[in-house]
Parts: sequence; C-alpha cells; structure tokens
Amino acid sequence: MGFLAPWFLAGLAALSLPLWLHLLKQHRNDPIKFSSLKLFERRPQSSVKHRRLKYLMLLALRLAVLALLALAFANPFIRRSPAAIASGTKLVIVAVDRSFSMRAGDALDRAKREARTVINSLGSNDRGQVVALSGRTELLTQQIQEKPELLGAIATIEAGDGRGSLGELSRTLRSLAEAAKRPVEVHFFSDLQKSSLPPGFNDLKLGPMTTLVIHEIAPAKAANWAVESVQAPRAIGDPKLTKILVTISAYETVAAKKPVSLWLNGRQQAAKLADIAANGRVNVEFMGIEAPYGWSRGEIRLEGGDALAADDVFRFAIERADSRRILFVREARQARSAFYFKSALEATASANFAVDELTPDQTAGVDPAKFAFVVLNDPAYLPEAFVDSLKRHVTNGGRILITAGPGIAGQERVPVLESKVEQSKYASRSGERFLTVIKPDATHPAVARADRLEGVKFYQAVRIDPSNLRLLARLNEGTPLLAERTMGEGRVLFFGSSFDNIANDFPLNPSFVPFVEQTALYLSNADERPASAVVDAFLELRTPGDAAKPNRQVSVEVLDPSGKRALTLEESVKAQTLTLSSEGFWEVGRQSGRELVAVNADRRESDLSVLPKETVAIWQKMGTETGSQSAGGADETKPWSFWWWLALLLLGVTVAESLFAHQYLKAERPGA
Repeated sequence: MGFLAPWFLAGLAALSLPLWLHLLKQHRNDPIKFSSLKLFERRPQSSVKHRRLKYLMLLALRLAVLALLALAFANPFIRRSPAAIASGTKLVIVAVDRSFSMRAGDALDRAKREARTVINSLGSNDRGQVVALSGRTELLTQQIQEKPELLGAIATIEAGDGRGSLGELSRTLRSLAEAAKRPVEVHFFSDLQKSSLPPGFNDLKLGPMTTLVIHEIAPAKAANWAVESVQAPRAIGDPKLTKILVTISAYETVAAKKPVSLWLNGRQQAAKLADIAANGRVNVEFMGIEAPYGWSRGEIRLEGGDALAADDVFRFAIERADSRRILFVREARQARSAFYFKSALEATASANFAVDELTPDQTAGVDPAKFAFVVLNDPAYLPEAFVDSLKRHVTNGGRILITAGPGIAGQERVPVLESKVEQSKYASRSGERFLTVIKPDATHPAVARADRLEGVKFYQAVRIDPSNLRLLARLNEGTPLLAERTMGEGRVLFFGSSFDNIANDFPLNPSFVPFVEQTALYLSNADERPASAVVDAFLELRTPGDAAKPNRQVSVEVLDPSGKRALTLEESVKAQTLTLSSEGFWEVGRQSGRELVAVNADRRESDLSVLPKETVAIWQKMGTETGSQSAGGADETKPWSFWWWLALLLLGVTVAESLFAHQYLKAERPGA
C-alpha cells in the first residue's frame, strides 16, 4: 500500500482539536450563595470528573472524520496483481511455425499433432488461442475456451512460403500478454532455425507473466542442397546471347555431384552437372536460350533427394522483345565517343538496347519519338527543324542526353537545353593536374551505382549557367559536370564533358559501364527490377505515368500463382502495392501491357541449422524474468486507488457525527 500524495497526511495533526473540545476546555459552574469562608482551610481544588472524556462515541466519530479526510486527500493505493484479477485462470497460446523450412519431411504434421495434445489438456477455466508463424504472425482464433474451435484452427494450418521470424513472434506475444491481464503459457512448435533469430536479443522479450515452452520439431542436423540464386536478365533481345548464372549452396552435406537443368515454359533447355563441395557453394552458367517473343516462365531445377525438396527449384521471368532503339547523333569525326557508349551497353547483361548512329545532316525527317531516348554527342550544328522536333519531343515526355565538347564550347547556348555556355575549363595532363568530381547526388540513378564517379580524371569540361537545373555532380573547381532539367513532361540530362577518352579518362574507368547502363535505363523508363522477387516483398502496382493522371482511375488486374484474382474491384483501382505472399508466377495486367512476376521463398530458409540449446534457454529465461518484472512493474505504473471508497466512508461518518452531536447537545440544554 502507498500514498499518491503523502504530504496530506500532515492533516492528521488536526485530531487534537476534538480532544481539546472534549477534555481540555474550561469547566464552568453556576455560582451559589454561601456564608463567610473564613473558617474554611485553603486547598487546591481537584475534580476527577472534570478530567474525564465526555461523549466517547461523538469523539470517536469526530476523530474518524478528520482521519478519513486526511487519508482521502493523501490518495492511498494498493498494488493489484493481474494474476489476482484473473482469478487463477491462464491463457494458453499455441504457436505453430509454418514457414518455408517446415516443409522439410513431415515437420509440420508433427507440429500440428503435438499442438492438438496441448489443446486437449486445457483446464476448464483456461482460455486458448492459436497462432501461426510464417512471413508474418497470424491470429487464427480469439482467446476462447471452446476446444473444438481451437482444434479446427490447427487443422487448417498449411505450410507457407514465408521466412520465419522469432522477433515478429515475440512482438505479437507481448501484445497478447499485455491485453490478456492473466498468466500466459506459450507453446511454440518449430524447427528453430538459426536464420530466424532477430538482430538483437532485446527483440525476443516476452510479455508480462509469460512462460515459454519450446517444442523442437526438426532433427539436430539435416543435409540440404538448394538453388540459392539465379542471375538472369529481365528483358532480352537476342536469346542466343542470354547468360544465366546459377548459384548452388549446400548445408550440412558431404561432397556430391548434382544435375542442374534449365527449363523454359515447361521445356528443358539445357543441363549440367554441378560438383559441389561439402557445405560449399558453386556457380553454374547457362549460355543461350530458345525464348519466344513475350514473357516466358523460367526455372532452374536441382535434382537429387535432400531434406527440403521445395528449394530445389528457382523461378525467374524473362521477356523477349525487340531491342529498344537509341538515337546517337554525332559529328563524323566523333566516332570514338559512340564506340565507347555502345561497348558499355553491350557489356551490360540487363540492358536490351541498340544504337543508331546519325550525323547532323542525316537527321532530316527523323522522328525522335520512335526511339527510347536521344543522345546528342557535342552537338554544334544541328538543323533547326531537328532542334524544334527535339523540343516538342521533350515537352511531350521524351528524354535526351547531351554531352559537351569543343562543339558546344563554341556556341552561345546548349541546343534544346537552352542554357547559356559560360566558358571551357582545361587542365594539363602533365604533372597530374586534372579535375575531379565532388559532391555527387547519390540519390539519382545515373550516379548512385557508378561509385560516385570517384577516380575519374577530367581534363576538359564546358561550364554552363546552372540556373533552372538540378545539379547532380560538379567538379572540384565548381563546374557543373552532370545536371538535369525538366521540360514539360520530359527531361534533359547534360554531361559537361565527352565520352571520347580525350577530354577525360571516364571510358576507361570501372564506373563508366554502370553509369551508361543506369543512365540508359533511366532515360528509357525501363524496368530495373530483377527477374525474380522474394516472398512477402511488395509489388508496385502503379507506374510513374499513373501519378501524372490523378483524376483518372487506372485499373490493375493481378492473378496469383493459382490463377485467382488477388485484388477486389475496389483494390484494383485504389491499391498502390501488393504483398507477394506465395511462390510461383504472378500475372499483372495494366493498360501498358501484361507482366509476369516470378516469386521465390527466401533462401535463408534453406539453412536448416537449429538454434543452440544455450540460445533457446536464454530466450525462455527472458520470458520468465520479463513476466516477474512486468507483474510488479505494471502494478507500479498502474496503481489501484481506493479514494472513492474513503470518500463514501467519510460521508457516512460525517452524517453519523451530525446525528450524535445533535443528540448530545439536546441533552445538555437547560431544562431538558
């Protein structure tokens, strides 16, 4: 018991007031006429009667009124335990791991059998709740006492494709325990993978008064081979030049040779034998495929039995289409820049581009809208009609890359961009005097994956007026190197040097290829996603073009791997993202066309290594300690005050005191 305002207890000093009224007030007698007192001896007067307390019941009531008043203002409280409130009942939570790794053998069936045993052993006053763990924690029932409903929920649990997370489970258990206000007993049935541990043990804390019982289902060791990853282009032009890189991983295994095959649209295209070391990793490369135009469903299959057969298949989606054309306009003497640009594109596996080279005098009648984007390599003398055509193209959503050199340096303004040319900057190659890049904008796609253009030496650059431009990179002496301008619905990207290996050594730097690749993908609005996604990843349903039409409802149709619609009619118009909840091929239909999305389980689930016994013991101990601490901590933070009960008692005593005082005063009246 305690007091929320203990300083009001000083009011108990007022208890002396009734004592003074009943004991120490002056005694008064009426005077009586008497003869002379000379013959009486003088002595002190003493009266035991006057020192006695009068009206004991009235005194007690007055003392009680003052004491209760002081206690009420002090606001006393007691600590009420949730266990006492629960009247001895408990909540039994049955948590079944149904993550991807529980597909190994009959692990999930055994987990469900043991879970049913726990449900059947519930007491008559106990409540139960069934929880399933996969990519996220699912509450399959409420906190109920009906065993048939709990058993039915366990029967509906099926193996999932998500990755188990003990941190996510612990967060859910904390919430359930705080809401239950009673002792919680958790029975967790799982293979206890190491990969399911959260980054820190603090994420494993459990709720108040929670006891954790672990039921380990998986064996201590289980040999498993898995297709860990597949690197394949999402879009291809010439299928004969397509390269697919496969990584095979082994866990708790001996050295073995495993057949690996490539399948496309249900037909085997190629097969190889992978020599895998014990607990090792090996790469297998397939070169060239026979893919029809449009989307194809690809699979890499690993043959040979192991503990987890579900990870022996890895899916990827690939689209064959005509190469996206790039218009590269250059002067006749500038063939070197075009060579380096084309070589960089050819070195990328994901870019499906073809470059059309034209000189300025060949641009008559050329429609820029027929190309993915346009490159103006140091344009000095472009026909006015072609410049006007480029401006209309950009205004309508087209994109252009402009590189600078001696041609632009001699102009007053940059063609199409219309920025003023200020001066040319030169640095001597002798004595290692050169310019370097500083302060690049790493958020822009052209710079983010190009290692910030570090180590590139620039000897010549053209400075332009940076007004109305977004600066993406500048040289150390202040010259804007990379800038972008939005014009209408399109964009113009300006590079303040050339690609010819004369004004700089950029084409020979490792950052040149990723710069060209990412710039080409950015300017062509190409999809940069990989050929496959992971279960529980989010799929963007809206394209950048949809954002430009806020008043227009754009419908998206999504079919899950079983062929069922994944979105309601309302969601197909309003939803921005979709969770890819299962393995397989998802079909997405937009106004721009059809798309195929391949989804695979997180391959961290392939490592079936279990948690050490020490780690499991620490987790269980954390649950017990957390429960005991929270039981006290919850009472301290939420004390139960009985101020109202004291107030009601004070009211009753005050009424009684008034009645008694009236009765005694009436008895003392003269003549009564």
